[in-house]
Amino acid sequence: MKKSLLFLILASFLLVLAACGSSDDSGNAEEGNSESEGEDQTVTIEHELGETEVPVNPEKVVVFDFGILDTLDQLNIPVEGVAKSGTIPSYLEEYESDEYENIGGLKEPDFEKIAEIDPDLIIISGRQADSYEELQKLGPTVHLGVDTTRYMDSFEENMHKVGQIFDIDDQVSEELQTIEDNITALQDKAENAGDALIILANDDKISAYGPNSRFGIIHDVFDVSPADEGIDASTHGMNVSFEYVMEENPDTLYVIDRGAAIGSEGETNTTDLVENDLTANTEASENDRIFYLNPDVWYLSGGGLQSVQEMINEIDESLE
Repeated sequence: MKKSLLFLILASFLLVLAACGSSDDSGNAEEGNSESEGEDQTVTIEHELGETEVPVNPEKVVVFDFGILDTLDQLNIPVEGVAKSGTIPSYLEEYESDEYENIGGLKEPDFEKIAEIDPDLIIISGRQADSYEELQKLGPTVHLGVDTTRYMDSFEENMHKVGQIFDIDDQVSEELQTIEDNITALQDKAENAGDALIILANDDKISAYGPNSRFGIIHDVFDVSPADEGIDASTHGMNVSFEYVMEENPDTLYVIDRGAAIGSEGETNTTDLVENDLTANTEASENDRIFYLNPDVWYLSGGGLQSVQEMINEIDESLE
């Protein structure tokens, strides 16, 4: 009897020990899973070229699009590499330093350098679209280019995607609200400002841009009336002559200097090219309303938090 009682006590003791051990193991396992889930948190980003699963708060980011670089700079998000084999906007010149890796040109990514970086996120836009599949092999790749036919919707969608990726969407929303308020004020000014024509000067040639075009935000979003509503919407604009400018006779003429944007000094001075005997016959010239827009933000880095705000500022000032 005594032996049976001793056996039962010993068995019960062993069961208690086993239960405690099981409880500790379970607790440790749960704690480990929680940490693992935190480290591996991702977000799926839908974009023009598909869907990409991206780690939240990626550490090694490489960027081809200058509008997105402008945005990350505004939000104090560090980047590992940028496309230096070309012209970086002057207000982003800090990214030319050796602190940032050179990931190639806008049309010719340096795949070897990108592979060496082993990025957690690659951000591209239109000029790198053909390289999307190859870049996807090197890291999660997201296309965040602006669709100029729906500029503000596309811009805001891109900004919110940045907010999702870096878990700062509230901050992004505040930035967008400021921009929206400034656009509303600008639209009020534009109501009685007459019409405008936008031209891109490229050495000794010019092309015109209207609604839904690369620079159509002036008409589509800021509500400045177009001098010619029949301009073909395209990235490269419609080839025109100065006779055309004189015939359209815009109240305001906006000029974007491509040569200045890309650092190419042509044989023709842009001011001398534009302010000629033909444009002298326009309302824009007679009323001193020919404006040379900042090529950095209009040609190189549109679609960023800083560049869109600067676009608003320039058109706002032109309507004073």
